[in-house]
Amino acid sequence: MSELKKRLSSILESPKHNTEEKLQKVCHLLDQEIFYFNWTGFYFKNGDKNELKLGPYVGAPTDHEIIPYGKGICGQVAVSNETFVVPDVHEESNYLSCSIDTKAEIVVPIFKDGVNIGQIDIDSHTIDPFTAEDRELLEWLCVEVGKIIS
Repeated sequence: MSELKKRLSSILESPKHNTEEKLQKVCHLLDQEIFYFNWTGFYFKNGDKNELKLGPYVGAPTDHEIIPYGKGICGQVAVSNETFVVPDVHEESNYLSCSIDTKAEIVVPIFKDGVNIGQIDIDSHTIDPFTAEDRELLEWLCVEVGKIIS
């Protein structure tokens, strides 16, 4: 994972790309490097509204371009400000189905100056694939992303 962290850092620190391009590259790298990451994307607070708006992502198109706070796993993380790991989405009553292939999900909040401004959302087609190492990597990544968001 330390090699992956180095590669992610080099993307985030690149002076050649704007923030949106960097986040798109992060999604691509995670998608390529971790085989059970089957949909990787960012959601950010939509202005002053209590909702999330889809940002850069890699994976199948989704109907969930806007998610109200409290709705689904992403909406819950927007309210709780805590990482949420769902080993089996079929066991979760507040799950928003994006794909019939999705079996598990992890959502990690992104903070800027102590305020939850967004999150990374990862779906997997495998039941219970996410490890403690994945969680640590994604939480580290979200801290780093928070540093480059203006």
